[in-house]
Amino acid sequence: MSMITDRPGASGSLPAGPDATVPPPAGPDASVPAHRAAGDVGAVLRAYLSLTKPRIVELLLVTTVPTMMVAAGGLPSFGLVLVVLVGGSLAAGAANALNCYIDRDIDQLMRRTRRRPLPAHTVAPRSALLFGLVLGAISLALMAAFTNWLATGLTLAAIVYYDVVYTMWLKRSTPQNTFWGGICGSAPVLIGWAAVTGGLSPLAWALFAVVFFWQLPHFYALAIKYKDDYARAAIPMLPVVASPRRVNLEIVLFSWLTVGASLLVWPLGMSAIYGVTAVVVGAIFVLEAHRLRARAGRGEPVQPMRLFHWSTTYLTILFLAVALDALV
Repeated sequence: MSMITDRPGASGSLPAGPDATVPPPAGPDASVPAHRAAGDVGAVLRAYLSLTKPRIVELLLVTTVPTMMVAAGGLPSFGLVLVVLVGGSLAAGAANALNCYIDRDIDQLMRRTRRRPLPAHTVAPRSALLFGLVLGAISLALMAAFTNWLATGLTLAAIVYYDVVYTMWLKRSTPQNTFWGGICGSAPVLIGWAAVTGGLSPLAWALFAVVFFWQLPHFYALAIKYKDDYARAAIPMLPVVASPRRVNLEIVLFSWLTVGASLLVWPLGMSAIYGVTAVVVGAIFVLEAHRLRARAGRGEPVQPMRLFHWSTTYLTILFLAVALDALV
């Protein structure tokens, strides 16, 4: 597996030159204007934040808190929610930062990712690696200190699975990478449930299944949009190696499985508030998947991002219904 080596000076240190022994001018404003220095610090902070992929973290947390509410039969303690949110955010951020470190060779080849901090040389690879490891250590320490061994173990397993099993192996070797990679993306549901109860119930696994199956149509739609990018980086995402007919068939199949899993949740302890919501938004979700397949069959532009964005809305509404159900 080829990797990009660190560039000279990429860590941000100034190269030695003729004036390297000259002491810096006195005063904070003598060498760099204050507004420029502040701007540089802000740019660095934004770069490190970007490594954590905060939009993905937000989506993971949308599923975690409602799951905790159902597990608690109402509102769990504020302290526990705070710990799981902070610990989960740091864990997801750590996994994403390490993913950026591992994928820095392919990120520079893809138009969608070439502006990320490592291919853009905003952050040095070693700094990104250390940042990810530190975030991971802090997240695990928080989970171990304030939750339980099962929630902590699941958190560690999710980080390792995402970065070692998925990023380093599956992503680069098989078109089934999205399917098996869905395990770590669904882990926050189990982590939230375990943090509240110390165990896992059939309802927890049913909610896990919803997120697991949902990831397939969600990410296949994205992969259709960026098919050429993945091909350029030699990543065997399904749209790169399979026919459009096969990809669209799998999108429809996994959309139905997502809705089926969501309906399975209903008799496991949810009320009609959740059930009716699952039916309505599920019907729209499946309809949108069929529309994408129909457009492809007619040779029209498939507009995959329409399904991608709606799938995010679907999951958000569904888990808001989970939260509301837990409160009434």
